[in-house]
Amino acid sequence: MPPAGLHAVAIDFETANEQRTSACSIGVAWIEDGRVVETEEHLIRPREMRFNPFNTAVHGLRAEDVADAPEFPEVWARFGQRLEGRLVLAHNASFDLSVLRHTLTDYGLDWPVCSYLCTVTLSRKAWPHLAAHKLNYLAEFLGIALDHHRAGSDAEACGRIALAAVRALGLEHLGEIAGATGITLGQLAPDGYTPCKGGNPPRRRRLEPVG
Repeated sequence: MPPAGLHAVAIDFETANEQRTSACSIGVAWIEDGRVVETEEHLIRPREMRFNPFNTAVHGLRAEDVADAPEFPEVWARFGQRLEGRLVLAHNASFDLSVLRHTLTDYGLDWPVCSYLCTVTLSRKAWPHLAAHKLNYLAEFLGIALDHHRAGSDAEACGRIALAAVRALGLEHLGEIAGATGITLGQLAPDGYTPCKGGNPPRRRRLEPVG
């Protein structure tokens, strides 16, 4: 029986270069009643069409692949409101939430109001005996299909890892994680954010400028 409860969404970004404003793909996996019910993947045309060879070697995307894709505001308009108020999951959330914050700020868009959870932090609580907690390692360990660095596949795997961790910890749903593990959920709002932490509650940070 899958864990039931909180509505959540797992996200994954791929970037064109080292800049946090260079998102070129996003994956979104929607979670309802303890299961992944829908997965989306959208190509994004960055403002600066500079693709670092290192990034391309990781995800395989080049400038020509996104030349006809919409820029981020058009992609965000498709699901941004639906994300509001949900628990957002990301594997290495410090990266994916940073891309989201910087890109929204770069386009003058408001940050959503939501809590977020890093599934790397969660997986270390659920499976402390594992030698590594990378997305591909966990997917193999749990038998989750993964086309690594395809944003949609990565987002779906992230969501399935979170649900598997709920079961491994003997919990009923994702909403119980903070109380059961001591993880401090990250918080995102238009006036600032606090990161997800496995230890003591962090101090609130001010909205940072892009650049």
